[in-house]
Amino acid sequence: HSLQYYHTAVLSPDYELPQYTSVGYVDRIQITRYSSDTGQTVPVAHWMERLKPEYWEEETQNNKQAQEVSRRNVKIAMSRYSHTRGLHSFQDMYGCELRDDGSTRGYWQYGYDGKDFLTLDTERWVYYPLTDQAQVCAQRWNGLKARVGERAKNYLEKDFRPEVKVSGHQSGSTMKLHCQVYGFYPGDVDVNWMKNEKDYILPYEAKHVLPNSDGTYQTRVTVEVTPEDGASYSCHVDHSSLNETMIIIKYDNFSYLPDFISGCLQRSPGEAFSANQSVCIPRNS
Repeated sequence: HSLQYYHTAVLSPDYELPQYTSVGYVDRIQITRYSSDTGQTVPVAHWMERLKPEYWEEETQNNKQAQEVSRRNVKIAMSRYSHTRGLHSFQDMYGCELRDDGSTRGYWQYGYDGKDFLTLDTERWVYYPLTDQAQVCAQRWNGLKARVGERAKNYLEKDFRPEVKVSGHQSGSTMKLHCQVYGFYPGDVDVNWMKNEKDYILPYEAKHVLPNSDGTYQTRVTVEVTPEDGASYSCHVDHSSLNETMIIIKYDNFSYLPDFISGCLQRSPGEAFSANQSVCIPRNS
């Protein structure tokens, strides 16, 4: 499987500022699009449309930041080639691949006017110029003060701890509980709802792990339950970035179910939880 993002800035005599676009792909299928004309990130793949407005707001802010960087880069590249006018473009492509054997590979490449400009060596984590005009950029990015390659390594290789948001709403005699897990990397995650911390509850809808434009992932698991006196319902999250399984517990006080972001609390043996509390349980427990 593969995840790719393309950022492109085009400087044209027809526009005062460079025009910018960003597109994302999963397994070569386009999933998102952003344009400086609209200033909004929107879904392309139909299965991305189910994501909440908060997701698209965050992706829009990420693209606006990348937009400013790309606009500066196209002007810098023009100066390296002594170009002062005309139509010119700067593009960066980054992503990761998940191979059949479970190994991963990340990459980051840059181009100017449709030709290779600079590339990141993901073995040594240094930048290599692919044209004479890119040598100054490579020297600066590889310098001790910049350490751009080191930051890129951390971005492509770092395990990102998931954030968890739990919410619920009542519909007649039943309750729908939602466990939204986001901002994690790599994409393998195990999310389950349990009753009384021992009985698994089948999800209301199929589980889907969806990519974010910053390379992290998100998923949401929803279950439908009939509240019972004394019963507790908890969301269990297991991810490689966690030393222990994260458990978000919602007790049987269904009259008020506010949204909340998980923390990570420790409890002593025999200590009781209060409602809407989170806890980290060791994997071997």
